Order: sequence, then structure tokens, then C-alpha cells
Amino acid sequence: MDMGLSNKTALVTGSTKGIGKAIAIELAREGANVLINGRNAEEAERVVNEIKAEFPDTSPQNAAADLVDRKQREALFEKYPRIDILVNNMGIYEIMQYEDTSDERWEAYIRTNVLAANGLSKFYLPNMLKNDYGRILFIASEEAVMPSGQMPLYAITKSMLLSLSKSLSKLTRGTGATVNTIMPGPTLSEKVHQIIEGLYPSETMTFAEKEKQFMAANLPQSEIQRFIRPVEIGRLAAFVCSPHSSAFKGSPIRMDGGMVPTIF
Repeated sequence: MDMGLSNKTALVTGSTKGIGKAIAIELAREGANVLINGRNAEEAERVVNEIKAEFPDTSPQNAAADLVDRKQREALFEKYPRIDILVNNMGIYEIMQYEDTSDERWEAYIRTNVLAANGLSKFYLPNMLKNDYGRILFIASEEAVMPSGQMPLYAITKSMLLSLSKSLSKLTRGTGATVNTIMPGPTLSEKVHQIIEGLYPSETMTFAEKEKQFMAANLPQSEIQRFIRPVEIGRLAAFVCSPHSSAFKGSPIRMDGGMVPTIF
């Protein structure tokens, strides 16, 4: 299926690894010119080179910046004033006890997971409305609708993204621009892979066996009983960012492996 993304320009935040990198790769696979973002310019350049080697007909670019910093966001806007697709993927997470959280940590989560994405959306959305085309996609989590209690700061900021997405979508009424959210379930990022290997150091077990044992013991509610692969989210994101997804408006799209037990 041709996604109709050739020559579209897509900024994917936090795209030097994990879900963000997978989304960038799948957009490039469909012919989009992706702007690779991360705080480390060398890591961003490495991904740019990977994508250019695999998809030579595209023009990936290094968009390294700390998007929490307003001045660096503004510098990015000057360099890339017009884009067709914005994927707000960047975020921080960690397991913590609620009683151990501090005001400073709360502020860091809100600045990183919400305000940076809002700043980017506020800048790029008006031109999308003017051009009668554009895609803004937020990457949230099943924690947004089913908080586990283990990541209170992460969960609340992801819930905020659902609300922000719905509010911004109202502004796209009657236009070809859309704003939506994907809610992945537990995903096999590089960090998660390291955690699983550390929990089961046995060299006689395959990773698949370690993964199965972890899921059974810790995430029995998962219906797929494995971690979602970033590429799976990347493929879904590419569709949601394509012209074929125009009927998705303010939609919270779940890809949680069956983690959420409710109908909605």
C-alpha cells in the first residue's frame, strides 16, 4: 500500500532510538524526508546516515536539539519553519514511588513530556491549517488510561497528552489537518531489553524465553504475552501520518497488546 508520504517532511522528536527511531525509519520507508531529533548531535547524525544508506531517495536531516529548552526550540523553528508531519514522541519515564516524588521532578516531567510537545504543536499547527494538510501525532501510553501506580508522573503527563490532542483536533475542523494519539503498551526499547537481560542473566535461556517468563510473572494481563516491537508502532504511525488516515480526528489509538481490559 502506497502511503502517499513521498517528499513529505516529518519531524520525529526523540528519534535517535526506540519508538521514535522506528517511526522515523518507517516514514522514510514510505518516502518521507525525516528530521532526526535528539539532544546528542552525534547520535542524530548516526541515525541520519543509517536512514540515508537504507533509503537513498530520501533526504533525512539532523535536527538535534534539547526541545525542553525554549531557545533551542526557537532555533529549530528558524531552521525548519515548515513541516508536514510532527510526531511528538520524546518523553522520560521511570518507576518510582509516589511519596518519593518532588516538585522539581514533577516540573521536569511536565516540561519534557507535555510543554515541549505543546510548544512544537503550537508553532507548526497554524501552517498546517493554512495549507489544509498536516499531521500531528502524539505518542502516549496505556498508562494514560490505566495507571499502574508505578509511574505516577509518567502516567499523568501521558493523560495530559490525550487531552491536548483532543483539544487541538477541535481546531482542525473542516480542514485536511489531523491531530491524534497512539497509546502503545509495554514496548521492547533498548532500555527494556537491557533490563530483561539483567533480570535473567542465565546464558542458557534465549531472549524469547526470558521475555515469556517476565511477561507471565509481571504482565499477565497482556494478551500477546510479549513486548510490542518498536517497528510495529512505527508502521501504525506511518499510516496515521498518511493521507489515508484523514478520518482519524482527535483519536486515541490503542496498540497495547490487550493490556487495557475495557471496551473504550
